[in-house]
Amino acid sequence: MSWTARVLTLFPEMFPGPLGHSLAGRALKRGDWALEPIDLRYFATDRHRSVDDAPFGGGAGMVMRADVIDAALEAKSLPDAPQIVLTPRGRPLTQRRVAELAAGPGVVLVCGRYEGIDQRVIEARGLEEISIGDYVLSGGEPAAMVLLDACVRLLPGVMGAAESVLEESFSQGLLEYPHYTRPALWKGRAVPEVLISGNHAEIAAWRRREAERITRERRPDLWAAYRALAEAAPTA
Repeated sequence: MSWTARVLTLFPEMFPGPLGHSLAGRALKRGDWALEPIDLRYFATDRHRSVDDAPFGGGAGMVMRADVIDAALEAKSLPDAPQIVLTPRGRPLTQRRVAELAAGPGVVLVCGRYEGIDQRVIEARGLEEISIGDYVLSGGEPAAMVLLDACVRLLPGVMGAAESVLEESFSQGLLEYPHYTRPALWKGRAVPEVLISGNHAEIAAWRRREAERITRERRPDLWAAYRALAEAAPTA
């Protein structure tokens, strides 16, 4: 069975969306992974297919019902696959977690809407709460697409040059070094001379220095973690 993503959503027609194109889309057509959008309204029990209700304690907006989400998860769970809800209050999505998810059988993603999801089903089902950034979206669907794209590209056979994953941002705890291509001189800006020197050792050293510089300048949090890990590593 291929890596499978089941997405519980009020808008199944949003999928595959961008995931139907480029690397993810070609992999989907080949059967390298499977995508199953599930309409949450199917699991509502009243004649209006209600999936939300007013929040206890008052306040603006509506809250997605625990019983509807629970019924959908009961019917559409995947053996040994993490069950994840996309929410701004979740733990930040990292490349390490993406790699862990890609190495498993798949994921079940719950896309919230309105003011969110009844906390009881999150606790009862032990849902993992994940955020893709410190901002708020209209719903969990775009966040689900981001998570899936990040996972699918790591599946075997999806990327043309699998070794390129090893040099990407976050793979070694650093942001990626800059890239250049033809022409060698563009609008008075020349490609760094080392990159056309043919000296592979010097090129590798330059790329490492640039990755470290960019990380230090732009992401001091990543740089601190990288340095702490380097200092803790045993010396030969």
